[in-house]
Amino acid sequence: MEGGAGLEGVRFSVVDVETTGLRPSRHHILQLAVVTVDAHGHELDQWSTYVKPPHWPLARVGARRIHGITRPMVRHAPAARHVLAELAERVDGTVLTAHNIAFDLAFIRRGAAQYGVAWPDSPRLCTLTVSRSLDPTRLLSHRLTDVCERYAVSLDRPHDALSDAQATSAVLPYLLKDAGITTWAQLRAAQPAV
Repeated sequence: MEGGAGLEGVRFSVVDVETTGLRPSRHHILQLAVVTVDAHGHELDQWSTYVKPPHWPLARVGARRIHGITRPMVRHAPAARHVLAELAERVDGTVLTAHNIAFDLAFIRRGAAQYGVAWPDSPRLCTLTVSRSLDPTRLLSHRLTDVCERYAVSLDRPHDALSDAQATSAVLPYLLKDAGITTWAQLRAAQPAV
């Protein structure tokens, strides 16, 4: 799928993480979801899980008022090592996609390195970057909730990893269309440097 080849057959793994805080060097993933779609937004697969933070039971869950994740929700969750290994298998051979991919990927890469999980060097796409490219004068908000509202996409539970990944996968085809990304070469050119 190089050169001018279209996007037929390209799979996008739309990922979202919820974390204990904003710094990958200090904080940890609490919830992770991936929704795999084609370029038209048709869902091919989805997977989500809570993640037990390291140093349990002393670990904190961070800003519950934002993500709504409580200690009982992660008490029996799988460890990050297993979750990241599963994620690596699921995204291999796809275009890793997220709304603000730099944030999600920083946590994923740090966790993968920490637990010795081989992380695939997949092509990447950031829906936040694509949305901003459509608004060069920055007149609009590009938060996921606002992008969803512009495209009449439902976002039922903001800051729930699966809900955010589903919403991002639903706005993806609109953003690709509006940005004129119709070929593999254009998709590669839109890849963020993260």
